Amino acid sequence: MHPRPFALSDARRPALIIPATGERMSYGELEAAANRGAHLLRALGCVRGDVIALLMDNESPIFEAAWAAQRTGLYLTSISTKLSPADVGYILRDSGARLLIHSDRLSSLAAEALKDAPSVESLGAKSWREAIAPYPATPLPDESAGTDMLYSSGTTGRPKGVKPPLPEGPLDGTTALETMGTALYGMGEDTIYLSTSPLYHAAPLRWAMTIHRLGGTVVVMERFDAEEALALIERYRITHATWVPTHFVRLLKLPAEERARHDHSSLRAVIHAAAPCPVPIKQAMIEWWGPIVHEYYSGTECCGITALSSAEWLERPGSVGKAVLGEVKVLDPAGRELPAGETGDIYFAGGPSFVYHNDPEKTATALNDQGWATLGDVGHVDAEGYLFLTDRRSFMIISGGVNIYPQEIENLLITHPKVADVAVIGVPHEEMGECVLAVVRPAEEGATGPGLAEELAAFARAALGSVKTPRVFEFRDELPREPTGKLMKRTLIEEFKARQQWNA
Repeated sequence: MHPRPFALSDARRPALIIPATGERMSYGELEAAANRGAHLLRALGCVRGDVIALLMDNESPIFEAAWAAQRTGLYLTSISTKLSPADVGYILRDSGARLLIHSDRLSSLAAEALKDAPSVESLGAKSWREAIAPYPATPLPDESAGTDMLYSSGTTGRPKGVKPPLPEGPLDGTTALETMGTALYGMGEDTIYLSTSPLYHAAPLRWAMTIHRLGGTVVVMERFDAEEALALIERYRITHATWVPTHFVRLLKLPAEERARHDHSSLRAVIHAAAPCPVPIKQAMIEWWGPIVHEYYSGTECCGITALSSAEWLERPGSVGKAVLGEVKVLDPAGRELPAGETGDIYFAGGPSFVYHNDPEKTATALNDQGWATLGDVGHVDAEGYLFLTDRRSFMIISGGVNIYPQEIENLLITHPKVADVAVIGVPHEEMGECVLAVVRPAEEGATGPGLAEELAAFARAALGSVKTPRVFEFRDELPREPTGKLMKRTLIEEFKARQQWNA
């Protein structure tokens, strides 16, 4: 489906609400702005296959530009507002963007980045609206379907553009998320969807546009706040929302009376992804909100998707589901397929194709000789085909010849009442090769020191044994996370490995 039919049949239907500013946009207004934007893009010389970029906070022009690009046959590259000018400039150059549209608040960042990409035209949010105003609100005569080319978060290196083929069909061609949303989560015209994360990331923007395809209303948080999220669910009678596990942790650590005073009975499906969710955290969310907590596993590459419901998860805690797009394959280091129960590299067969833009070498490393694609994760499937993830291959620690996966340790430590956030990494060790180090943000500010380290070590040792127990604990006020909650572990690894040997 597509937002246009809803604009034609019910122009006043609410498409977008931004509670922080009080702004509302109807489907009729969204359709008119998208058509005007499409005419502007054509006037600027953009043709099918070209790229435009966004550098924006969570504000309404994102959707005007995104839907304009979608009906103009363009690739849309949305860039993180947390990047440095050099990294923004790199993405502008690497993507070949013709135009950058940016938040007015980010004018200085955009100006610095454009010094490295002088051929890119730019418009602030206000200038965008002024520029599209003279153009007709009717469709282009040569419409064709575009899509996104989003950049990986760069947690394992410099960001790379994930470039799928442009859709060849009509504007209203069905997408994978649209199919998931209707079939698995009951999304439709009556959906009131809470968008909790920055729209420059893949899943938040894709899900919000999916709701527009289905005729629902998107309620956008400018930034995540746990208490505000509960208030918005009650105020707008939210039916669906997407989350990351960090959001769940913050919700659960609110005072019990705060959690209890908000009505969440309107919720029909809450969906989480983007990072592993510790079993106790998910169990607590299901106990609180009921069996409406759904999970899926995929990536910006969208080469495959697994998904499962609360009922399925309760039967097999820790699973991320069965394949709903592509087919899961588990391979050993030689590329041989492994049977159920054995751990190996996770690949998807038969999923959508993609390449890493301007990086044939990285594209080649993501594909095996049969064309199956991997996101770099390790895990196994059970006898019924349900996938269990162990960790990312690149984060595995080898200590004294033993393979240790940090995710298991992180999933335990985050359940300790004195831990607000945690990252576990391997650092060089003279005797063991690597040793396990935990970087912890305490739940109470200033509650650090040897006493807490000993308490956490004893907690880990009792549950995981001595080999997996961190030898070193460091305490921080904050950990480097993307606003979506994804841990920027590569930043910590590079920092701590620079200290060379750890002889703990």
